[in-house]
Amino acid sequence: VQLQASGGGLVQTGGSLRLSCAASGSIFVVGAIGWYRQVPGKQREWVASITTTIGGTTKYADFVQGRFTISRDNAKNTLYLDLNTLASWDTAVYYCAAVQQPLLSPLESDYEYWGRGTLVTVSS
Repeated sequence: VQLQASGGGLVQTGGSLRLSCAASGSIFVVGAIGWYRQVPGKQREWVASITTTIGGTTKYADFVQGRFTISRDNAKNTLYLDLNTLASWDTAVYYCAAVQQPLLSPLESDYEYWGRGTLVTVSS
């Protein structure tokens, strides 16, 4: 499974962005996909996950506080993360990751496939 994140960029505080993660390869094995983010010098932190089953169960990190929405379009093999009400501390490289089991896990070690990240910079 190959993953490629895109959609990052520079946005002002309070603004919005939509991140995309295109999946290719043996995507039929994927049970759940998630987003992580990493600030330079800090550990990567989990943001949200969604299962690939019909309906798509979601789970978010506490810090999201209703500002972000994860979704997926199975027909397009694409995962999305809508970022709203962005703050300076949301500045990070955002990564998408996939796991074969339908887990809504925050643990990096549970994810088997990772894509390159996309940088989101929030300016004040």
